[in-house]
Amino acid sequence: MTAKIGILTISDRASAGIYEDKSGPAISALMAEVLTSSWQAVARVIADEQDLIEKTLIELADKEGCCLICTTGGTGPAKRDVTPEATEAVCTKMMPGFGELMRQESLKYVPTAILSRQTAGIRGGALIVNLPGKPASIRQCLMAVFPAIPYCIDLIEGPRLETDPAICKAFRPG
Repeated sequence: MTAKIGILTISDRASAGIYEDKSGPAISALMAEVLTSSWQAVARVIADEQDLIEKTLIELADKEGCCLICTTGGTGPAKRDVTPEATEAVCTKMMPGFGELMRQESLKYVPTAILSRQTAGIRGGALIVNLPGKPASIRQCLMAVFPAIPYCIDLIEGPRLETDPAICKAFRPG
């Protein structure tokens, strides 16, 4: 079974074509590097609008059947940064440990990591993970939490994600 992975770039400027989306492709490249099981990207680039983010997360989870949705952008303190609020609005269970670990990892590189409001949550059979907007930060954060992602997907009855243990060893108890 091919796992579908949603990659959602949330950026007013990238969605308007003012600049090239580099964050979404960074997530996709990391997935290609880490995952050995079959997967397919379902990518979207949208503006920082809470109802649009909510609608797109619902579409990716419920209609597209993505088991994992990685968002990038909209996690800071600026007025238009509403990704965590949209994520919380569509999830039935929040997974705050993801945001805690990502901030802890980012603090090794920049003191402004405390300004990040990244979170994660479950919607049906999908794990939604909010990532920062910068490609280097995306890699640092995703590599920090990815060992727990395949087991989380197992627990919500999603497809089995296998990783290349030389790059990222997925943890499954037992």
